[in-house]
Amino acid sequence: MENRWDDRDAEAAIAQYADVSEDVALRVYTSRLIGADPALVLHGGGNTSVKSRTQNRLGEEVEVLYVKGSGWDLDSLEPPGLPGVQLDYLRKLRSLPSLSDEAMVNDQRTHLLDASSPNPSVETLLHAFLPQKFVDHSHADAILVIANQPHAEKICKEIYGDELGVVPYIMPGFDLAKAAAEAYEENPRVQGLVLINHGLFTFGDTAKKSYDAHIKAVTQAETFIGNHPRQPLTPAGDSGSVNDAEILKAIAPVLRGLYRERSGVSWVTHYRESGPAREFASSKECLKWSQIGTATPDHVIRTKQKPLLLNPKHLDDPERLRSELSAALERYDKAYHKYFVSNQAKKGVDLKELDRLPRVILVAGLGLMTMGKHVKETKISADLYEHTLEIIQSAFDIGTYQPLGDADLFDMEYWSLEQAKLGKAQPPIFQGQVAYITGAASGIGRATAQLFAQQGANVYLVDLNGEALEGAAAALQKASQAGVTWRAVDLTDDQAVADSFDHAVRTYGGVDILISNAGNAVQGRIGEVDNATLRGSFDLNFFAHQTVASHAVQIFLQQKNGGVLLFNASKAAFNPGKDFGPYALPKAAVVALTKQYALDYGREGIRSNAVNADRIRTDMFSDEFIAERAQARGLEPEAYFRENLLGKEVLDTDVAEAFLHLAQSEKTTGSVFTVDGGNIAASPR
Repeated sequence: MENRWDDRDAEAAIAQYADVSEDVALRVYTSRLIGADPALVLHGGGNTSVKSRTQNRLGEEVEVLYVKGSGWDLDSLEPPGLPGVQLDYLRKLRSLPSLSDEAMVNDQRTHLLDASSPNPSVETLLHAFLPQKFVDHSHADAILVIANQPHAEKICKEIYGDELGVVPYIMPGFDLAKAAAEAYEENPRVQGLVLINHGLFTFGDTAKKSYDAHIKAVTQAETFIGNHPRQPLTPAGDSGSVNDAEILKAIAPVLRGLYRERSGVSWVTHYRESGPAREFASSKECLKWSQIGTATPDHVIRTKQKPLLLNPKHLDDPERLRSELSAALERYDKAYHKYFVSNQAKKGVDLKELDRLPRVILVAGLGLMTMGKHVKETKISADLYEHTLEIIQSAFDIGTYQPLGDADLFDMEYWSLEQAKLGKAQPPIFQGQVAYITGAASGIGRATAQLFAQQGANVYLVDLNGEALEGAAAALQKASQAGVTWRAVDLTDDQAVADSFDHAVRTYGGVDILISNAGNAVQGRIGEVDNATLRGSFDLNFFAHQTVASHAVQIFLQQKNGGVLLFNASKAAFNPGKDFGPYALPKAAVVALTKQYALDYGREGIRSNAVNADRIRTDMFSDEFIAERAQARGLEPEAYFRENLLGKEVLDTDVAEAFLHLAQSEKTTGSVFTVDGGNIAASPR
């Protein structure tokens, strides 16, 4: 493993964080070095600390432990992510015969230097009970390969001699902190501790010494593992001519539908394109090895204790495929419930069972899929399990894989301090849902994408202008926690549209809401306009709406959870303007299309509605066009936008609000919702 310490970078960190102590600055620097390497830690894993001195409000010098706080990741750690706790008090706790988790957390919080700080790490006492100034903790892959062996202590002795101590598995908290301190005191010359089934701690009087010891220990483990050849996997069978794209397209929407059916909330999928993951998922070894357990216990809250295994046989028969996947989920459900009930009974506790749905799915011929209520969740699970696959295979290369059993994983999965990491905030209204939005680079489409993303929807953005679309997507990604994906698409190209929906399925697993917004204001006197112009307008202003709607509906039918079709109509459908026929005619057809989808698919729970807007400032209308339309009405260009019953300009954000309203209107279909400030001439009769 590469040692990334650089004296110049260390000095730069000290200068950058001149408003805090040098100790804290260097603690941030080496924490980020560790956090930047996924072979050491992933997504909130690991923790670091430094013991220092500061003055309290009375001017008294006090010893402080600055330790990573809950909610912070090592790779992006900043000084506020290192809450300071009074060290003398923490050390005194070691004299207690026992200390509950709740009391431990309370004592840590009540002895913070700053009450607004995040909760200190659940392993704060372990850092406090060790005497060294700097302490580093990771879940390094190579260490976990060793630590999950049945004779891990013997192997550690072979690799490290007396350089590292070994601590048997104990759940994080007071008891583990005391055991780690005792292991160190048995041989104070050790540079670190290997925690069985858990990870690695190293320490030193300087940030560099502790970090160097960490990298050295991991490198020694990697060298040991590398001296054992990789054992080949045994293919479980011939996957035939079906490729991964066909498998994913067939099963992802069905899984999303089944998950929502079982949980009542929306989920997204993530497919991790990985040759090793595909090979593992398609092997005979996967059937046994994947069911043994997690590489380190805290993974269980992200991945459950084992993945779901699928080998779909009916990809060309939607109903039989759905039955097949449903049966697999039912078996997983029953097995998880048995795990919960039996462990709850053995431990004599009364707990509320968590949902029984798998987070990780290994699919023969495809590889690694994950499910989550939002995109970030799915990627975390995929990252963790991708590393787990490598750990499992390496473990069998050098011996066997013996992680913690179900009883210990149950303790961790239902441990209140671990559950707190997942957060309990009220989810946004469209969390887990996917909205496909056309004309999304500007105007109404962009405003709609922003609003839906703010409400938790994962958005798939489509526009002909790829450069503008990329900019809009980047801005939205920066401002939103939801998933944002985009593709430049000519909506009059049927194959390009089909490919974009396949990409949406590959990215999110399906689609729940279609906002068919793109269009172009084509003009011409209807008796004189050439057929090519008229057909061109119909291609974009009608047939493109039909094309995207038909693809969306096919996905809705796979998911079997209903769906939402939203079309951008126009007042021109009811009140066409002079010389505006090439635009008004296809828009009138869009209104009819809206109602036809409502009629044909209402029984499947698919709602179809349109928004009828008028005079919105968008790129569709040039300055010349606006001036021309205003002049025809005897108005100044600015007044043109306020010529309605309310005398107020209607904005693209107002139209976005209308789309949002209709998306939430669960008992409305076949409706045309008007947003025009009032135009009696355009009111339907």
